[in-house]
Amino acid sequence: MSKALEGIRIVDLTQFEAGTSCTEILAWLGADVIKVEEPTKGDPGRYGNTDIQGVDSGYFINLNANKRSITLDLKQQRGKEVFFELVKQGDVVAENLAPGTLERLGLSYDALSAVNPKIVLARVKGFGTYGPYAKYKSFDMIAQAAGGSMAVTGWPGDPPTHPGSTIGDTGTGIHAALGIMAALWQRQSTGKGQVVEVAMQDAVVNFTRVAMCNFNETHKARPRSGNSVSGMPGTRTYRCKPGGPDDYVYLAAGPRRPNLWLPLIRAIGGDELAGDPRYSDSDWCVENAATLDEMIETWTMERTKYEVFHILGEAGVPCGPTLNAED
Repeated sequence: MSKALEGIRIVDLTQFEAGTSCTEILAWLGADVIKVEEPTKGDPGRYGNTDIQGVDSGYFINLNANKRSITLDLKQQRGKEVFFELVKQGDVVAENLAPGTLERLGLSYDALSAVNPKIVLARVKGFGTYGPYAKYKSFDMIAQAAGGSMAVTGWPGDPPTHPGSTIGDTGTGIHAALGIMAALWQRQSTGKGQVVEVAMQDAVVNFTRVAMCNFNETHKARPRSGNSVSGMPGTRTYRCKPGGPDDYVYLAAGPRRPNLWLPLIRAIGGDELAGDPRYSDSDWCVENAATLDEMIETWTMERTKYEVFHILGEAGVPCGPTLNAED
């Protein structure tokens, strides 16, 4: 079976991660992605996070291995001529250059659509192309701060914390890829291209919307709660043996959901413990959360995270081992 985007050509002006993750997804789906890089150094991601001179970084390869590359000096007339030839043969131009760069190069949507009315221009910017922050630059951690994810991450009383995953970058790329595919679909009926724009801040807000939705009821920002969910037992990380830095599991089986909570108690202490009426009283369980969490962790610390994962998984209890790159 052919891939969904076979026959679609992407002219790729993206760099680093927010834009390149978008075109990477499109390439996975079969698109022919031609990465256009400046002649002297190329995508800055090529030499980021590497100490080996002249060797592409793992970071770059991770985001660009399924693309073709060409170098063009878009500040020179010949470079622009070749670029516009690519646009004539292309379906999408994708870019996440600094605010205003595309316009300064004379490569605005009007200029692109003049040579190919069907072209879709996909733009990734930190704060969009209009509004009071349009000229401000952004990276993943900036988008996560301005998009709300840092405000809901961390421990009570501690500063807002940057989540380890780059949802401000790759999360934005996913949004952009969806927008591009919608534009290509709409082009089938209109015969025309359009501009697809994604602000990194907006993408993070979308990912954080559930964590922030209680504001509509309380009109107060949600406080940080660490790894716990509303202070309920059975809803946080628990240490496992042999006690390494990532020897933990996360459980999501609080007493408000007895169909998950009681199987957890049964796995720990058998039918006798699960039959204790106190464990069916969610209010009592919440009041005694610290004691119950200690009981749970005493049990998990006698087992590896994989053993806990399999025991509780078979029991129908949502449980995830904290796996790192080595795992």
